[in-house]
Amino acid sequence: MTSQFPQHFLRDDDLTQAQQADVLRLAVELKAERAAGRHPRRPLEGPKTAALLFDKPSTRTRLSFSVGVAELGGFPLVIDASTSQLGRGEPVADTARVLSRQVAAITWRTFAQADLEAMAAASSVPVVNALTDLLHPCQVLADLQTVAEHRPGGVDGLPGTVFAYVGDGNNNMANSYLLGGAVAGLHVRVGTPGTHLPDAGVLEDARRAAAATGGSVTVVHDAAEAVEGADVVATDTWVSMGQEAEAADRETPFVPFAVTPELMAGAAPGAGVLHCLPAYRGKEVDASYLDGPGSWVWDEAENRLHAQKALLVALLEARGDQRRS
Repeated sequence: MTSQFPQHFLRDDDLTQAQQADVLRLAVELKAERAAGRHPRRPLEGPKTAALLFDKPSTRTRLSFSVGVAELGGFPLVIDASTSQLGRGEPVADTARVLSRQVAAITWRTFAQADLEAMAAASSVPVVNALTDLLHPCQVLADLQTVAEHRPGGVDGLPGTVFAYVGDGNNNMANSYLLGGAVAGLHVRVGTPGTHLPDAGVLEDARRAAAATGGSVTVVHDAAEAVEGADVVATDTWVSMGQEAEAADRETPFVPFAVTPELMAGAAPGAGVLHCLPAYRGKEVDASYLDGPGSWVWDEAENRLHAQKALLVALLEARGDQRRS
């Protein structure tokens, strides 16, 4: 792994382009090893425990981190934060101090990015962003791995790829696609209504990252413009967790941004479709792009396991190197 790997993974741009590429190459390697029935990287052998905290419902995150920790030799301790003292108002820093004396790593699927950062500031073990309202960086690592599997050149072929995201630009997926895609050197285009723009600070950081990697980030308000010539087209549900009561009002602005055969006709030949799931067929995406030959969605969902295992290996091995130095 590239030297000076960060202690925590809270944002997509916590990794440099080289570090991100190293994690993705390791993810590809671990996926191949698993397919061969081998699990050579076991930094949690013992087993050591990883605390997996959940403030929000989860299928793929809970599954992939639980299986991943076990395959790395550890014990996945799943904690429903709402039934812990953290859910009753205990200071985040206090929880972090208690956890980090007993576990080897902490992942947290929560609401506020600031709370996650407070956890990391008080923790002596790696803290991983398993999703916040602002960012979803583990998902984007898995998505980049998926793109690398389907595009020429593998991980080394990621720079220069045209990546379009259409739909709600004011959610964690749009923000992380901008940030993580810029770090990878992608040309990221977000197509979204002018009423649902990405976080301004994230957009500024993504532009700064793109300038360093040769990528670019663009926000447009026309789906066809975003998708034109794109190698990859991604979308997400129009109603994020906690917005269910607003579903009827939220959906209307996004109808022109649905992934349909008409929209995909403007993408590059062989373009793949990504969706982080859960998906609502016939709304943000036509069923043929989840269940048909152009879907990369199921590889994407599986790759949460491999990308997160690679990330944990990198974080834990870097921590071990720091202790020995």
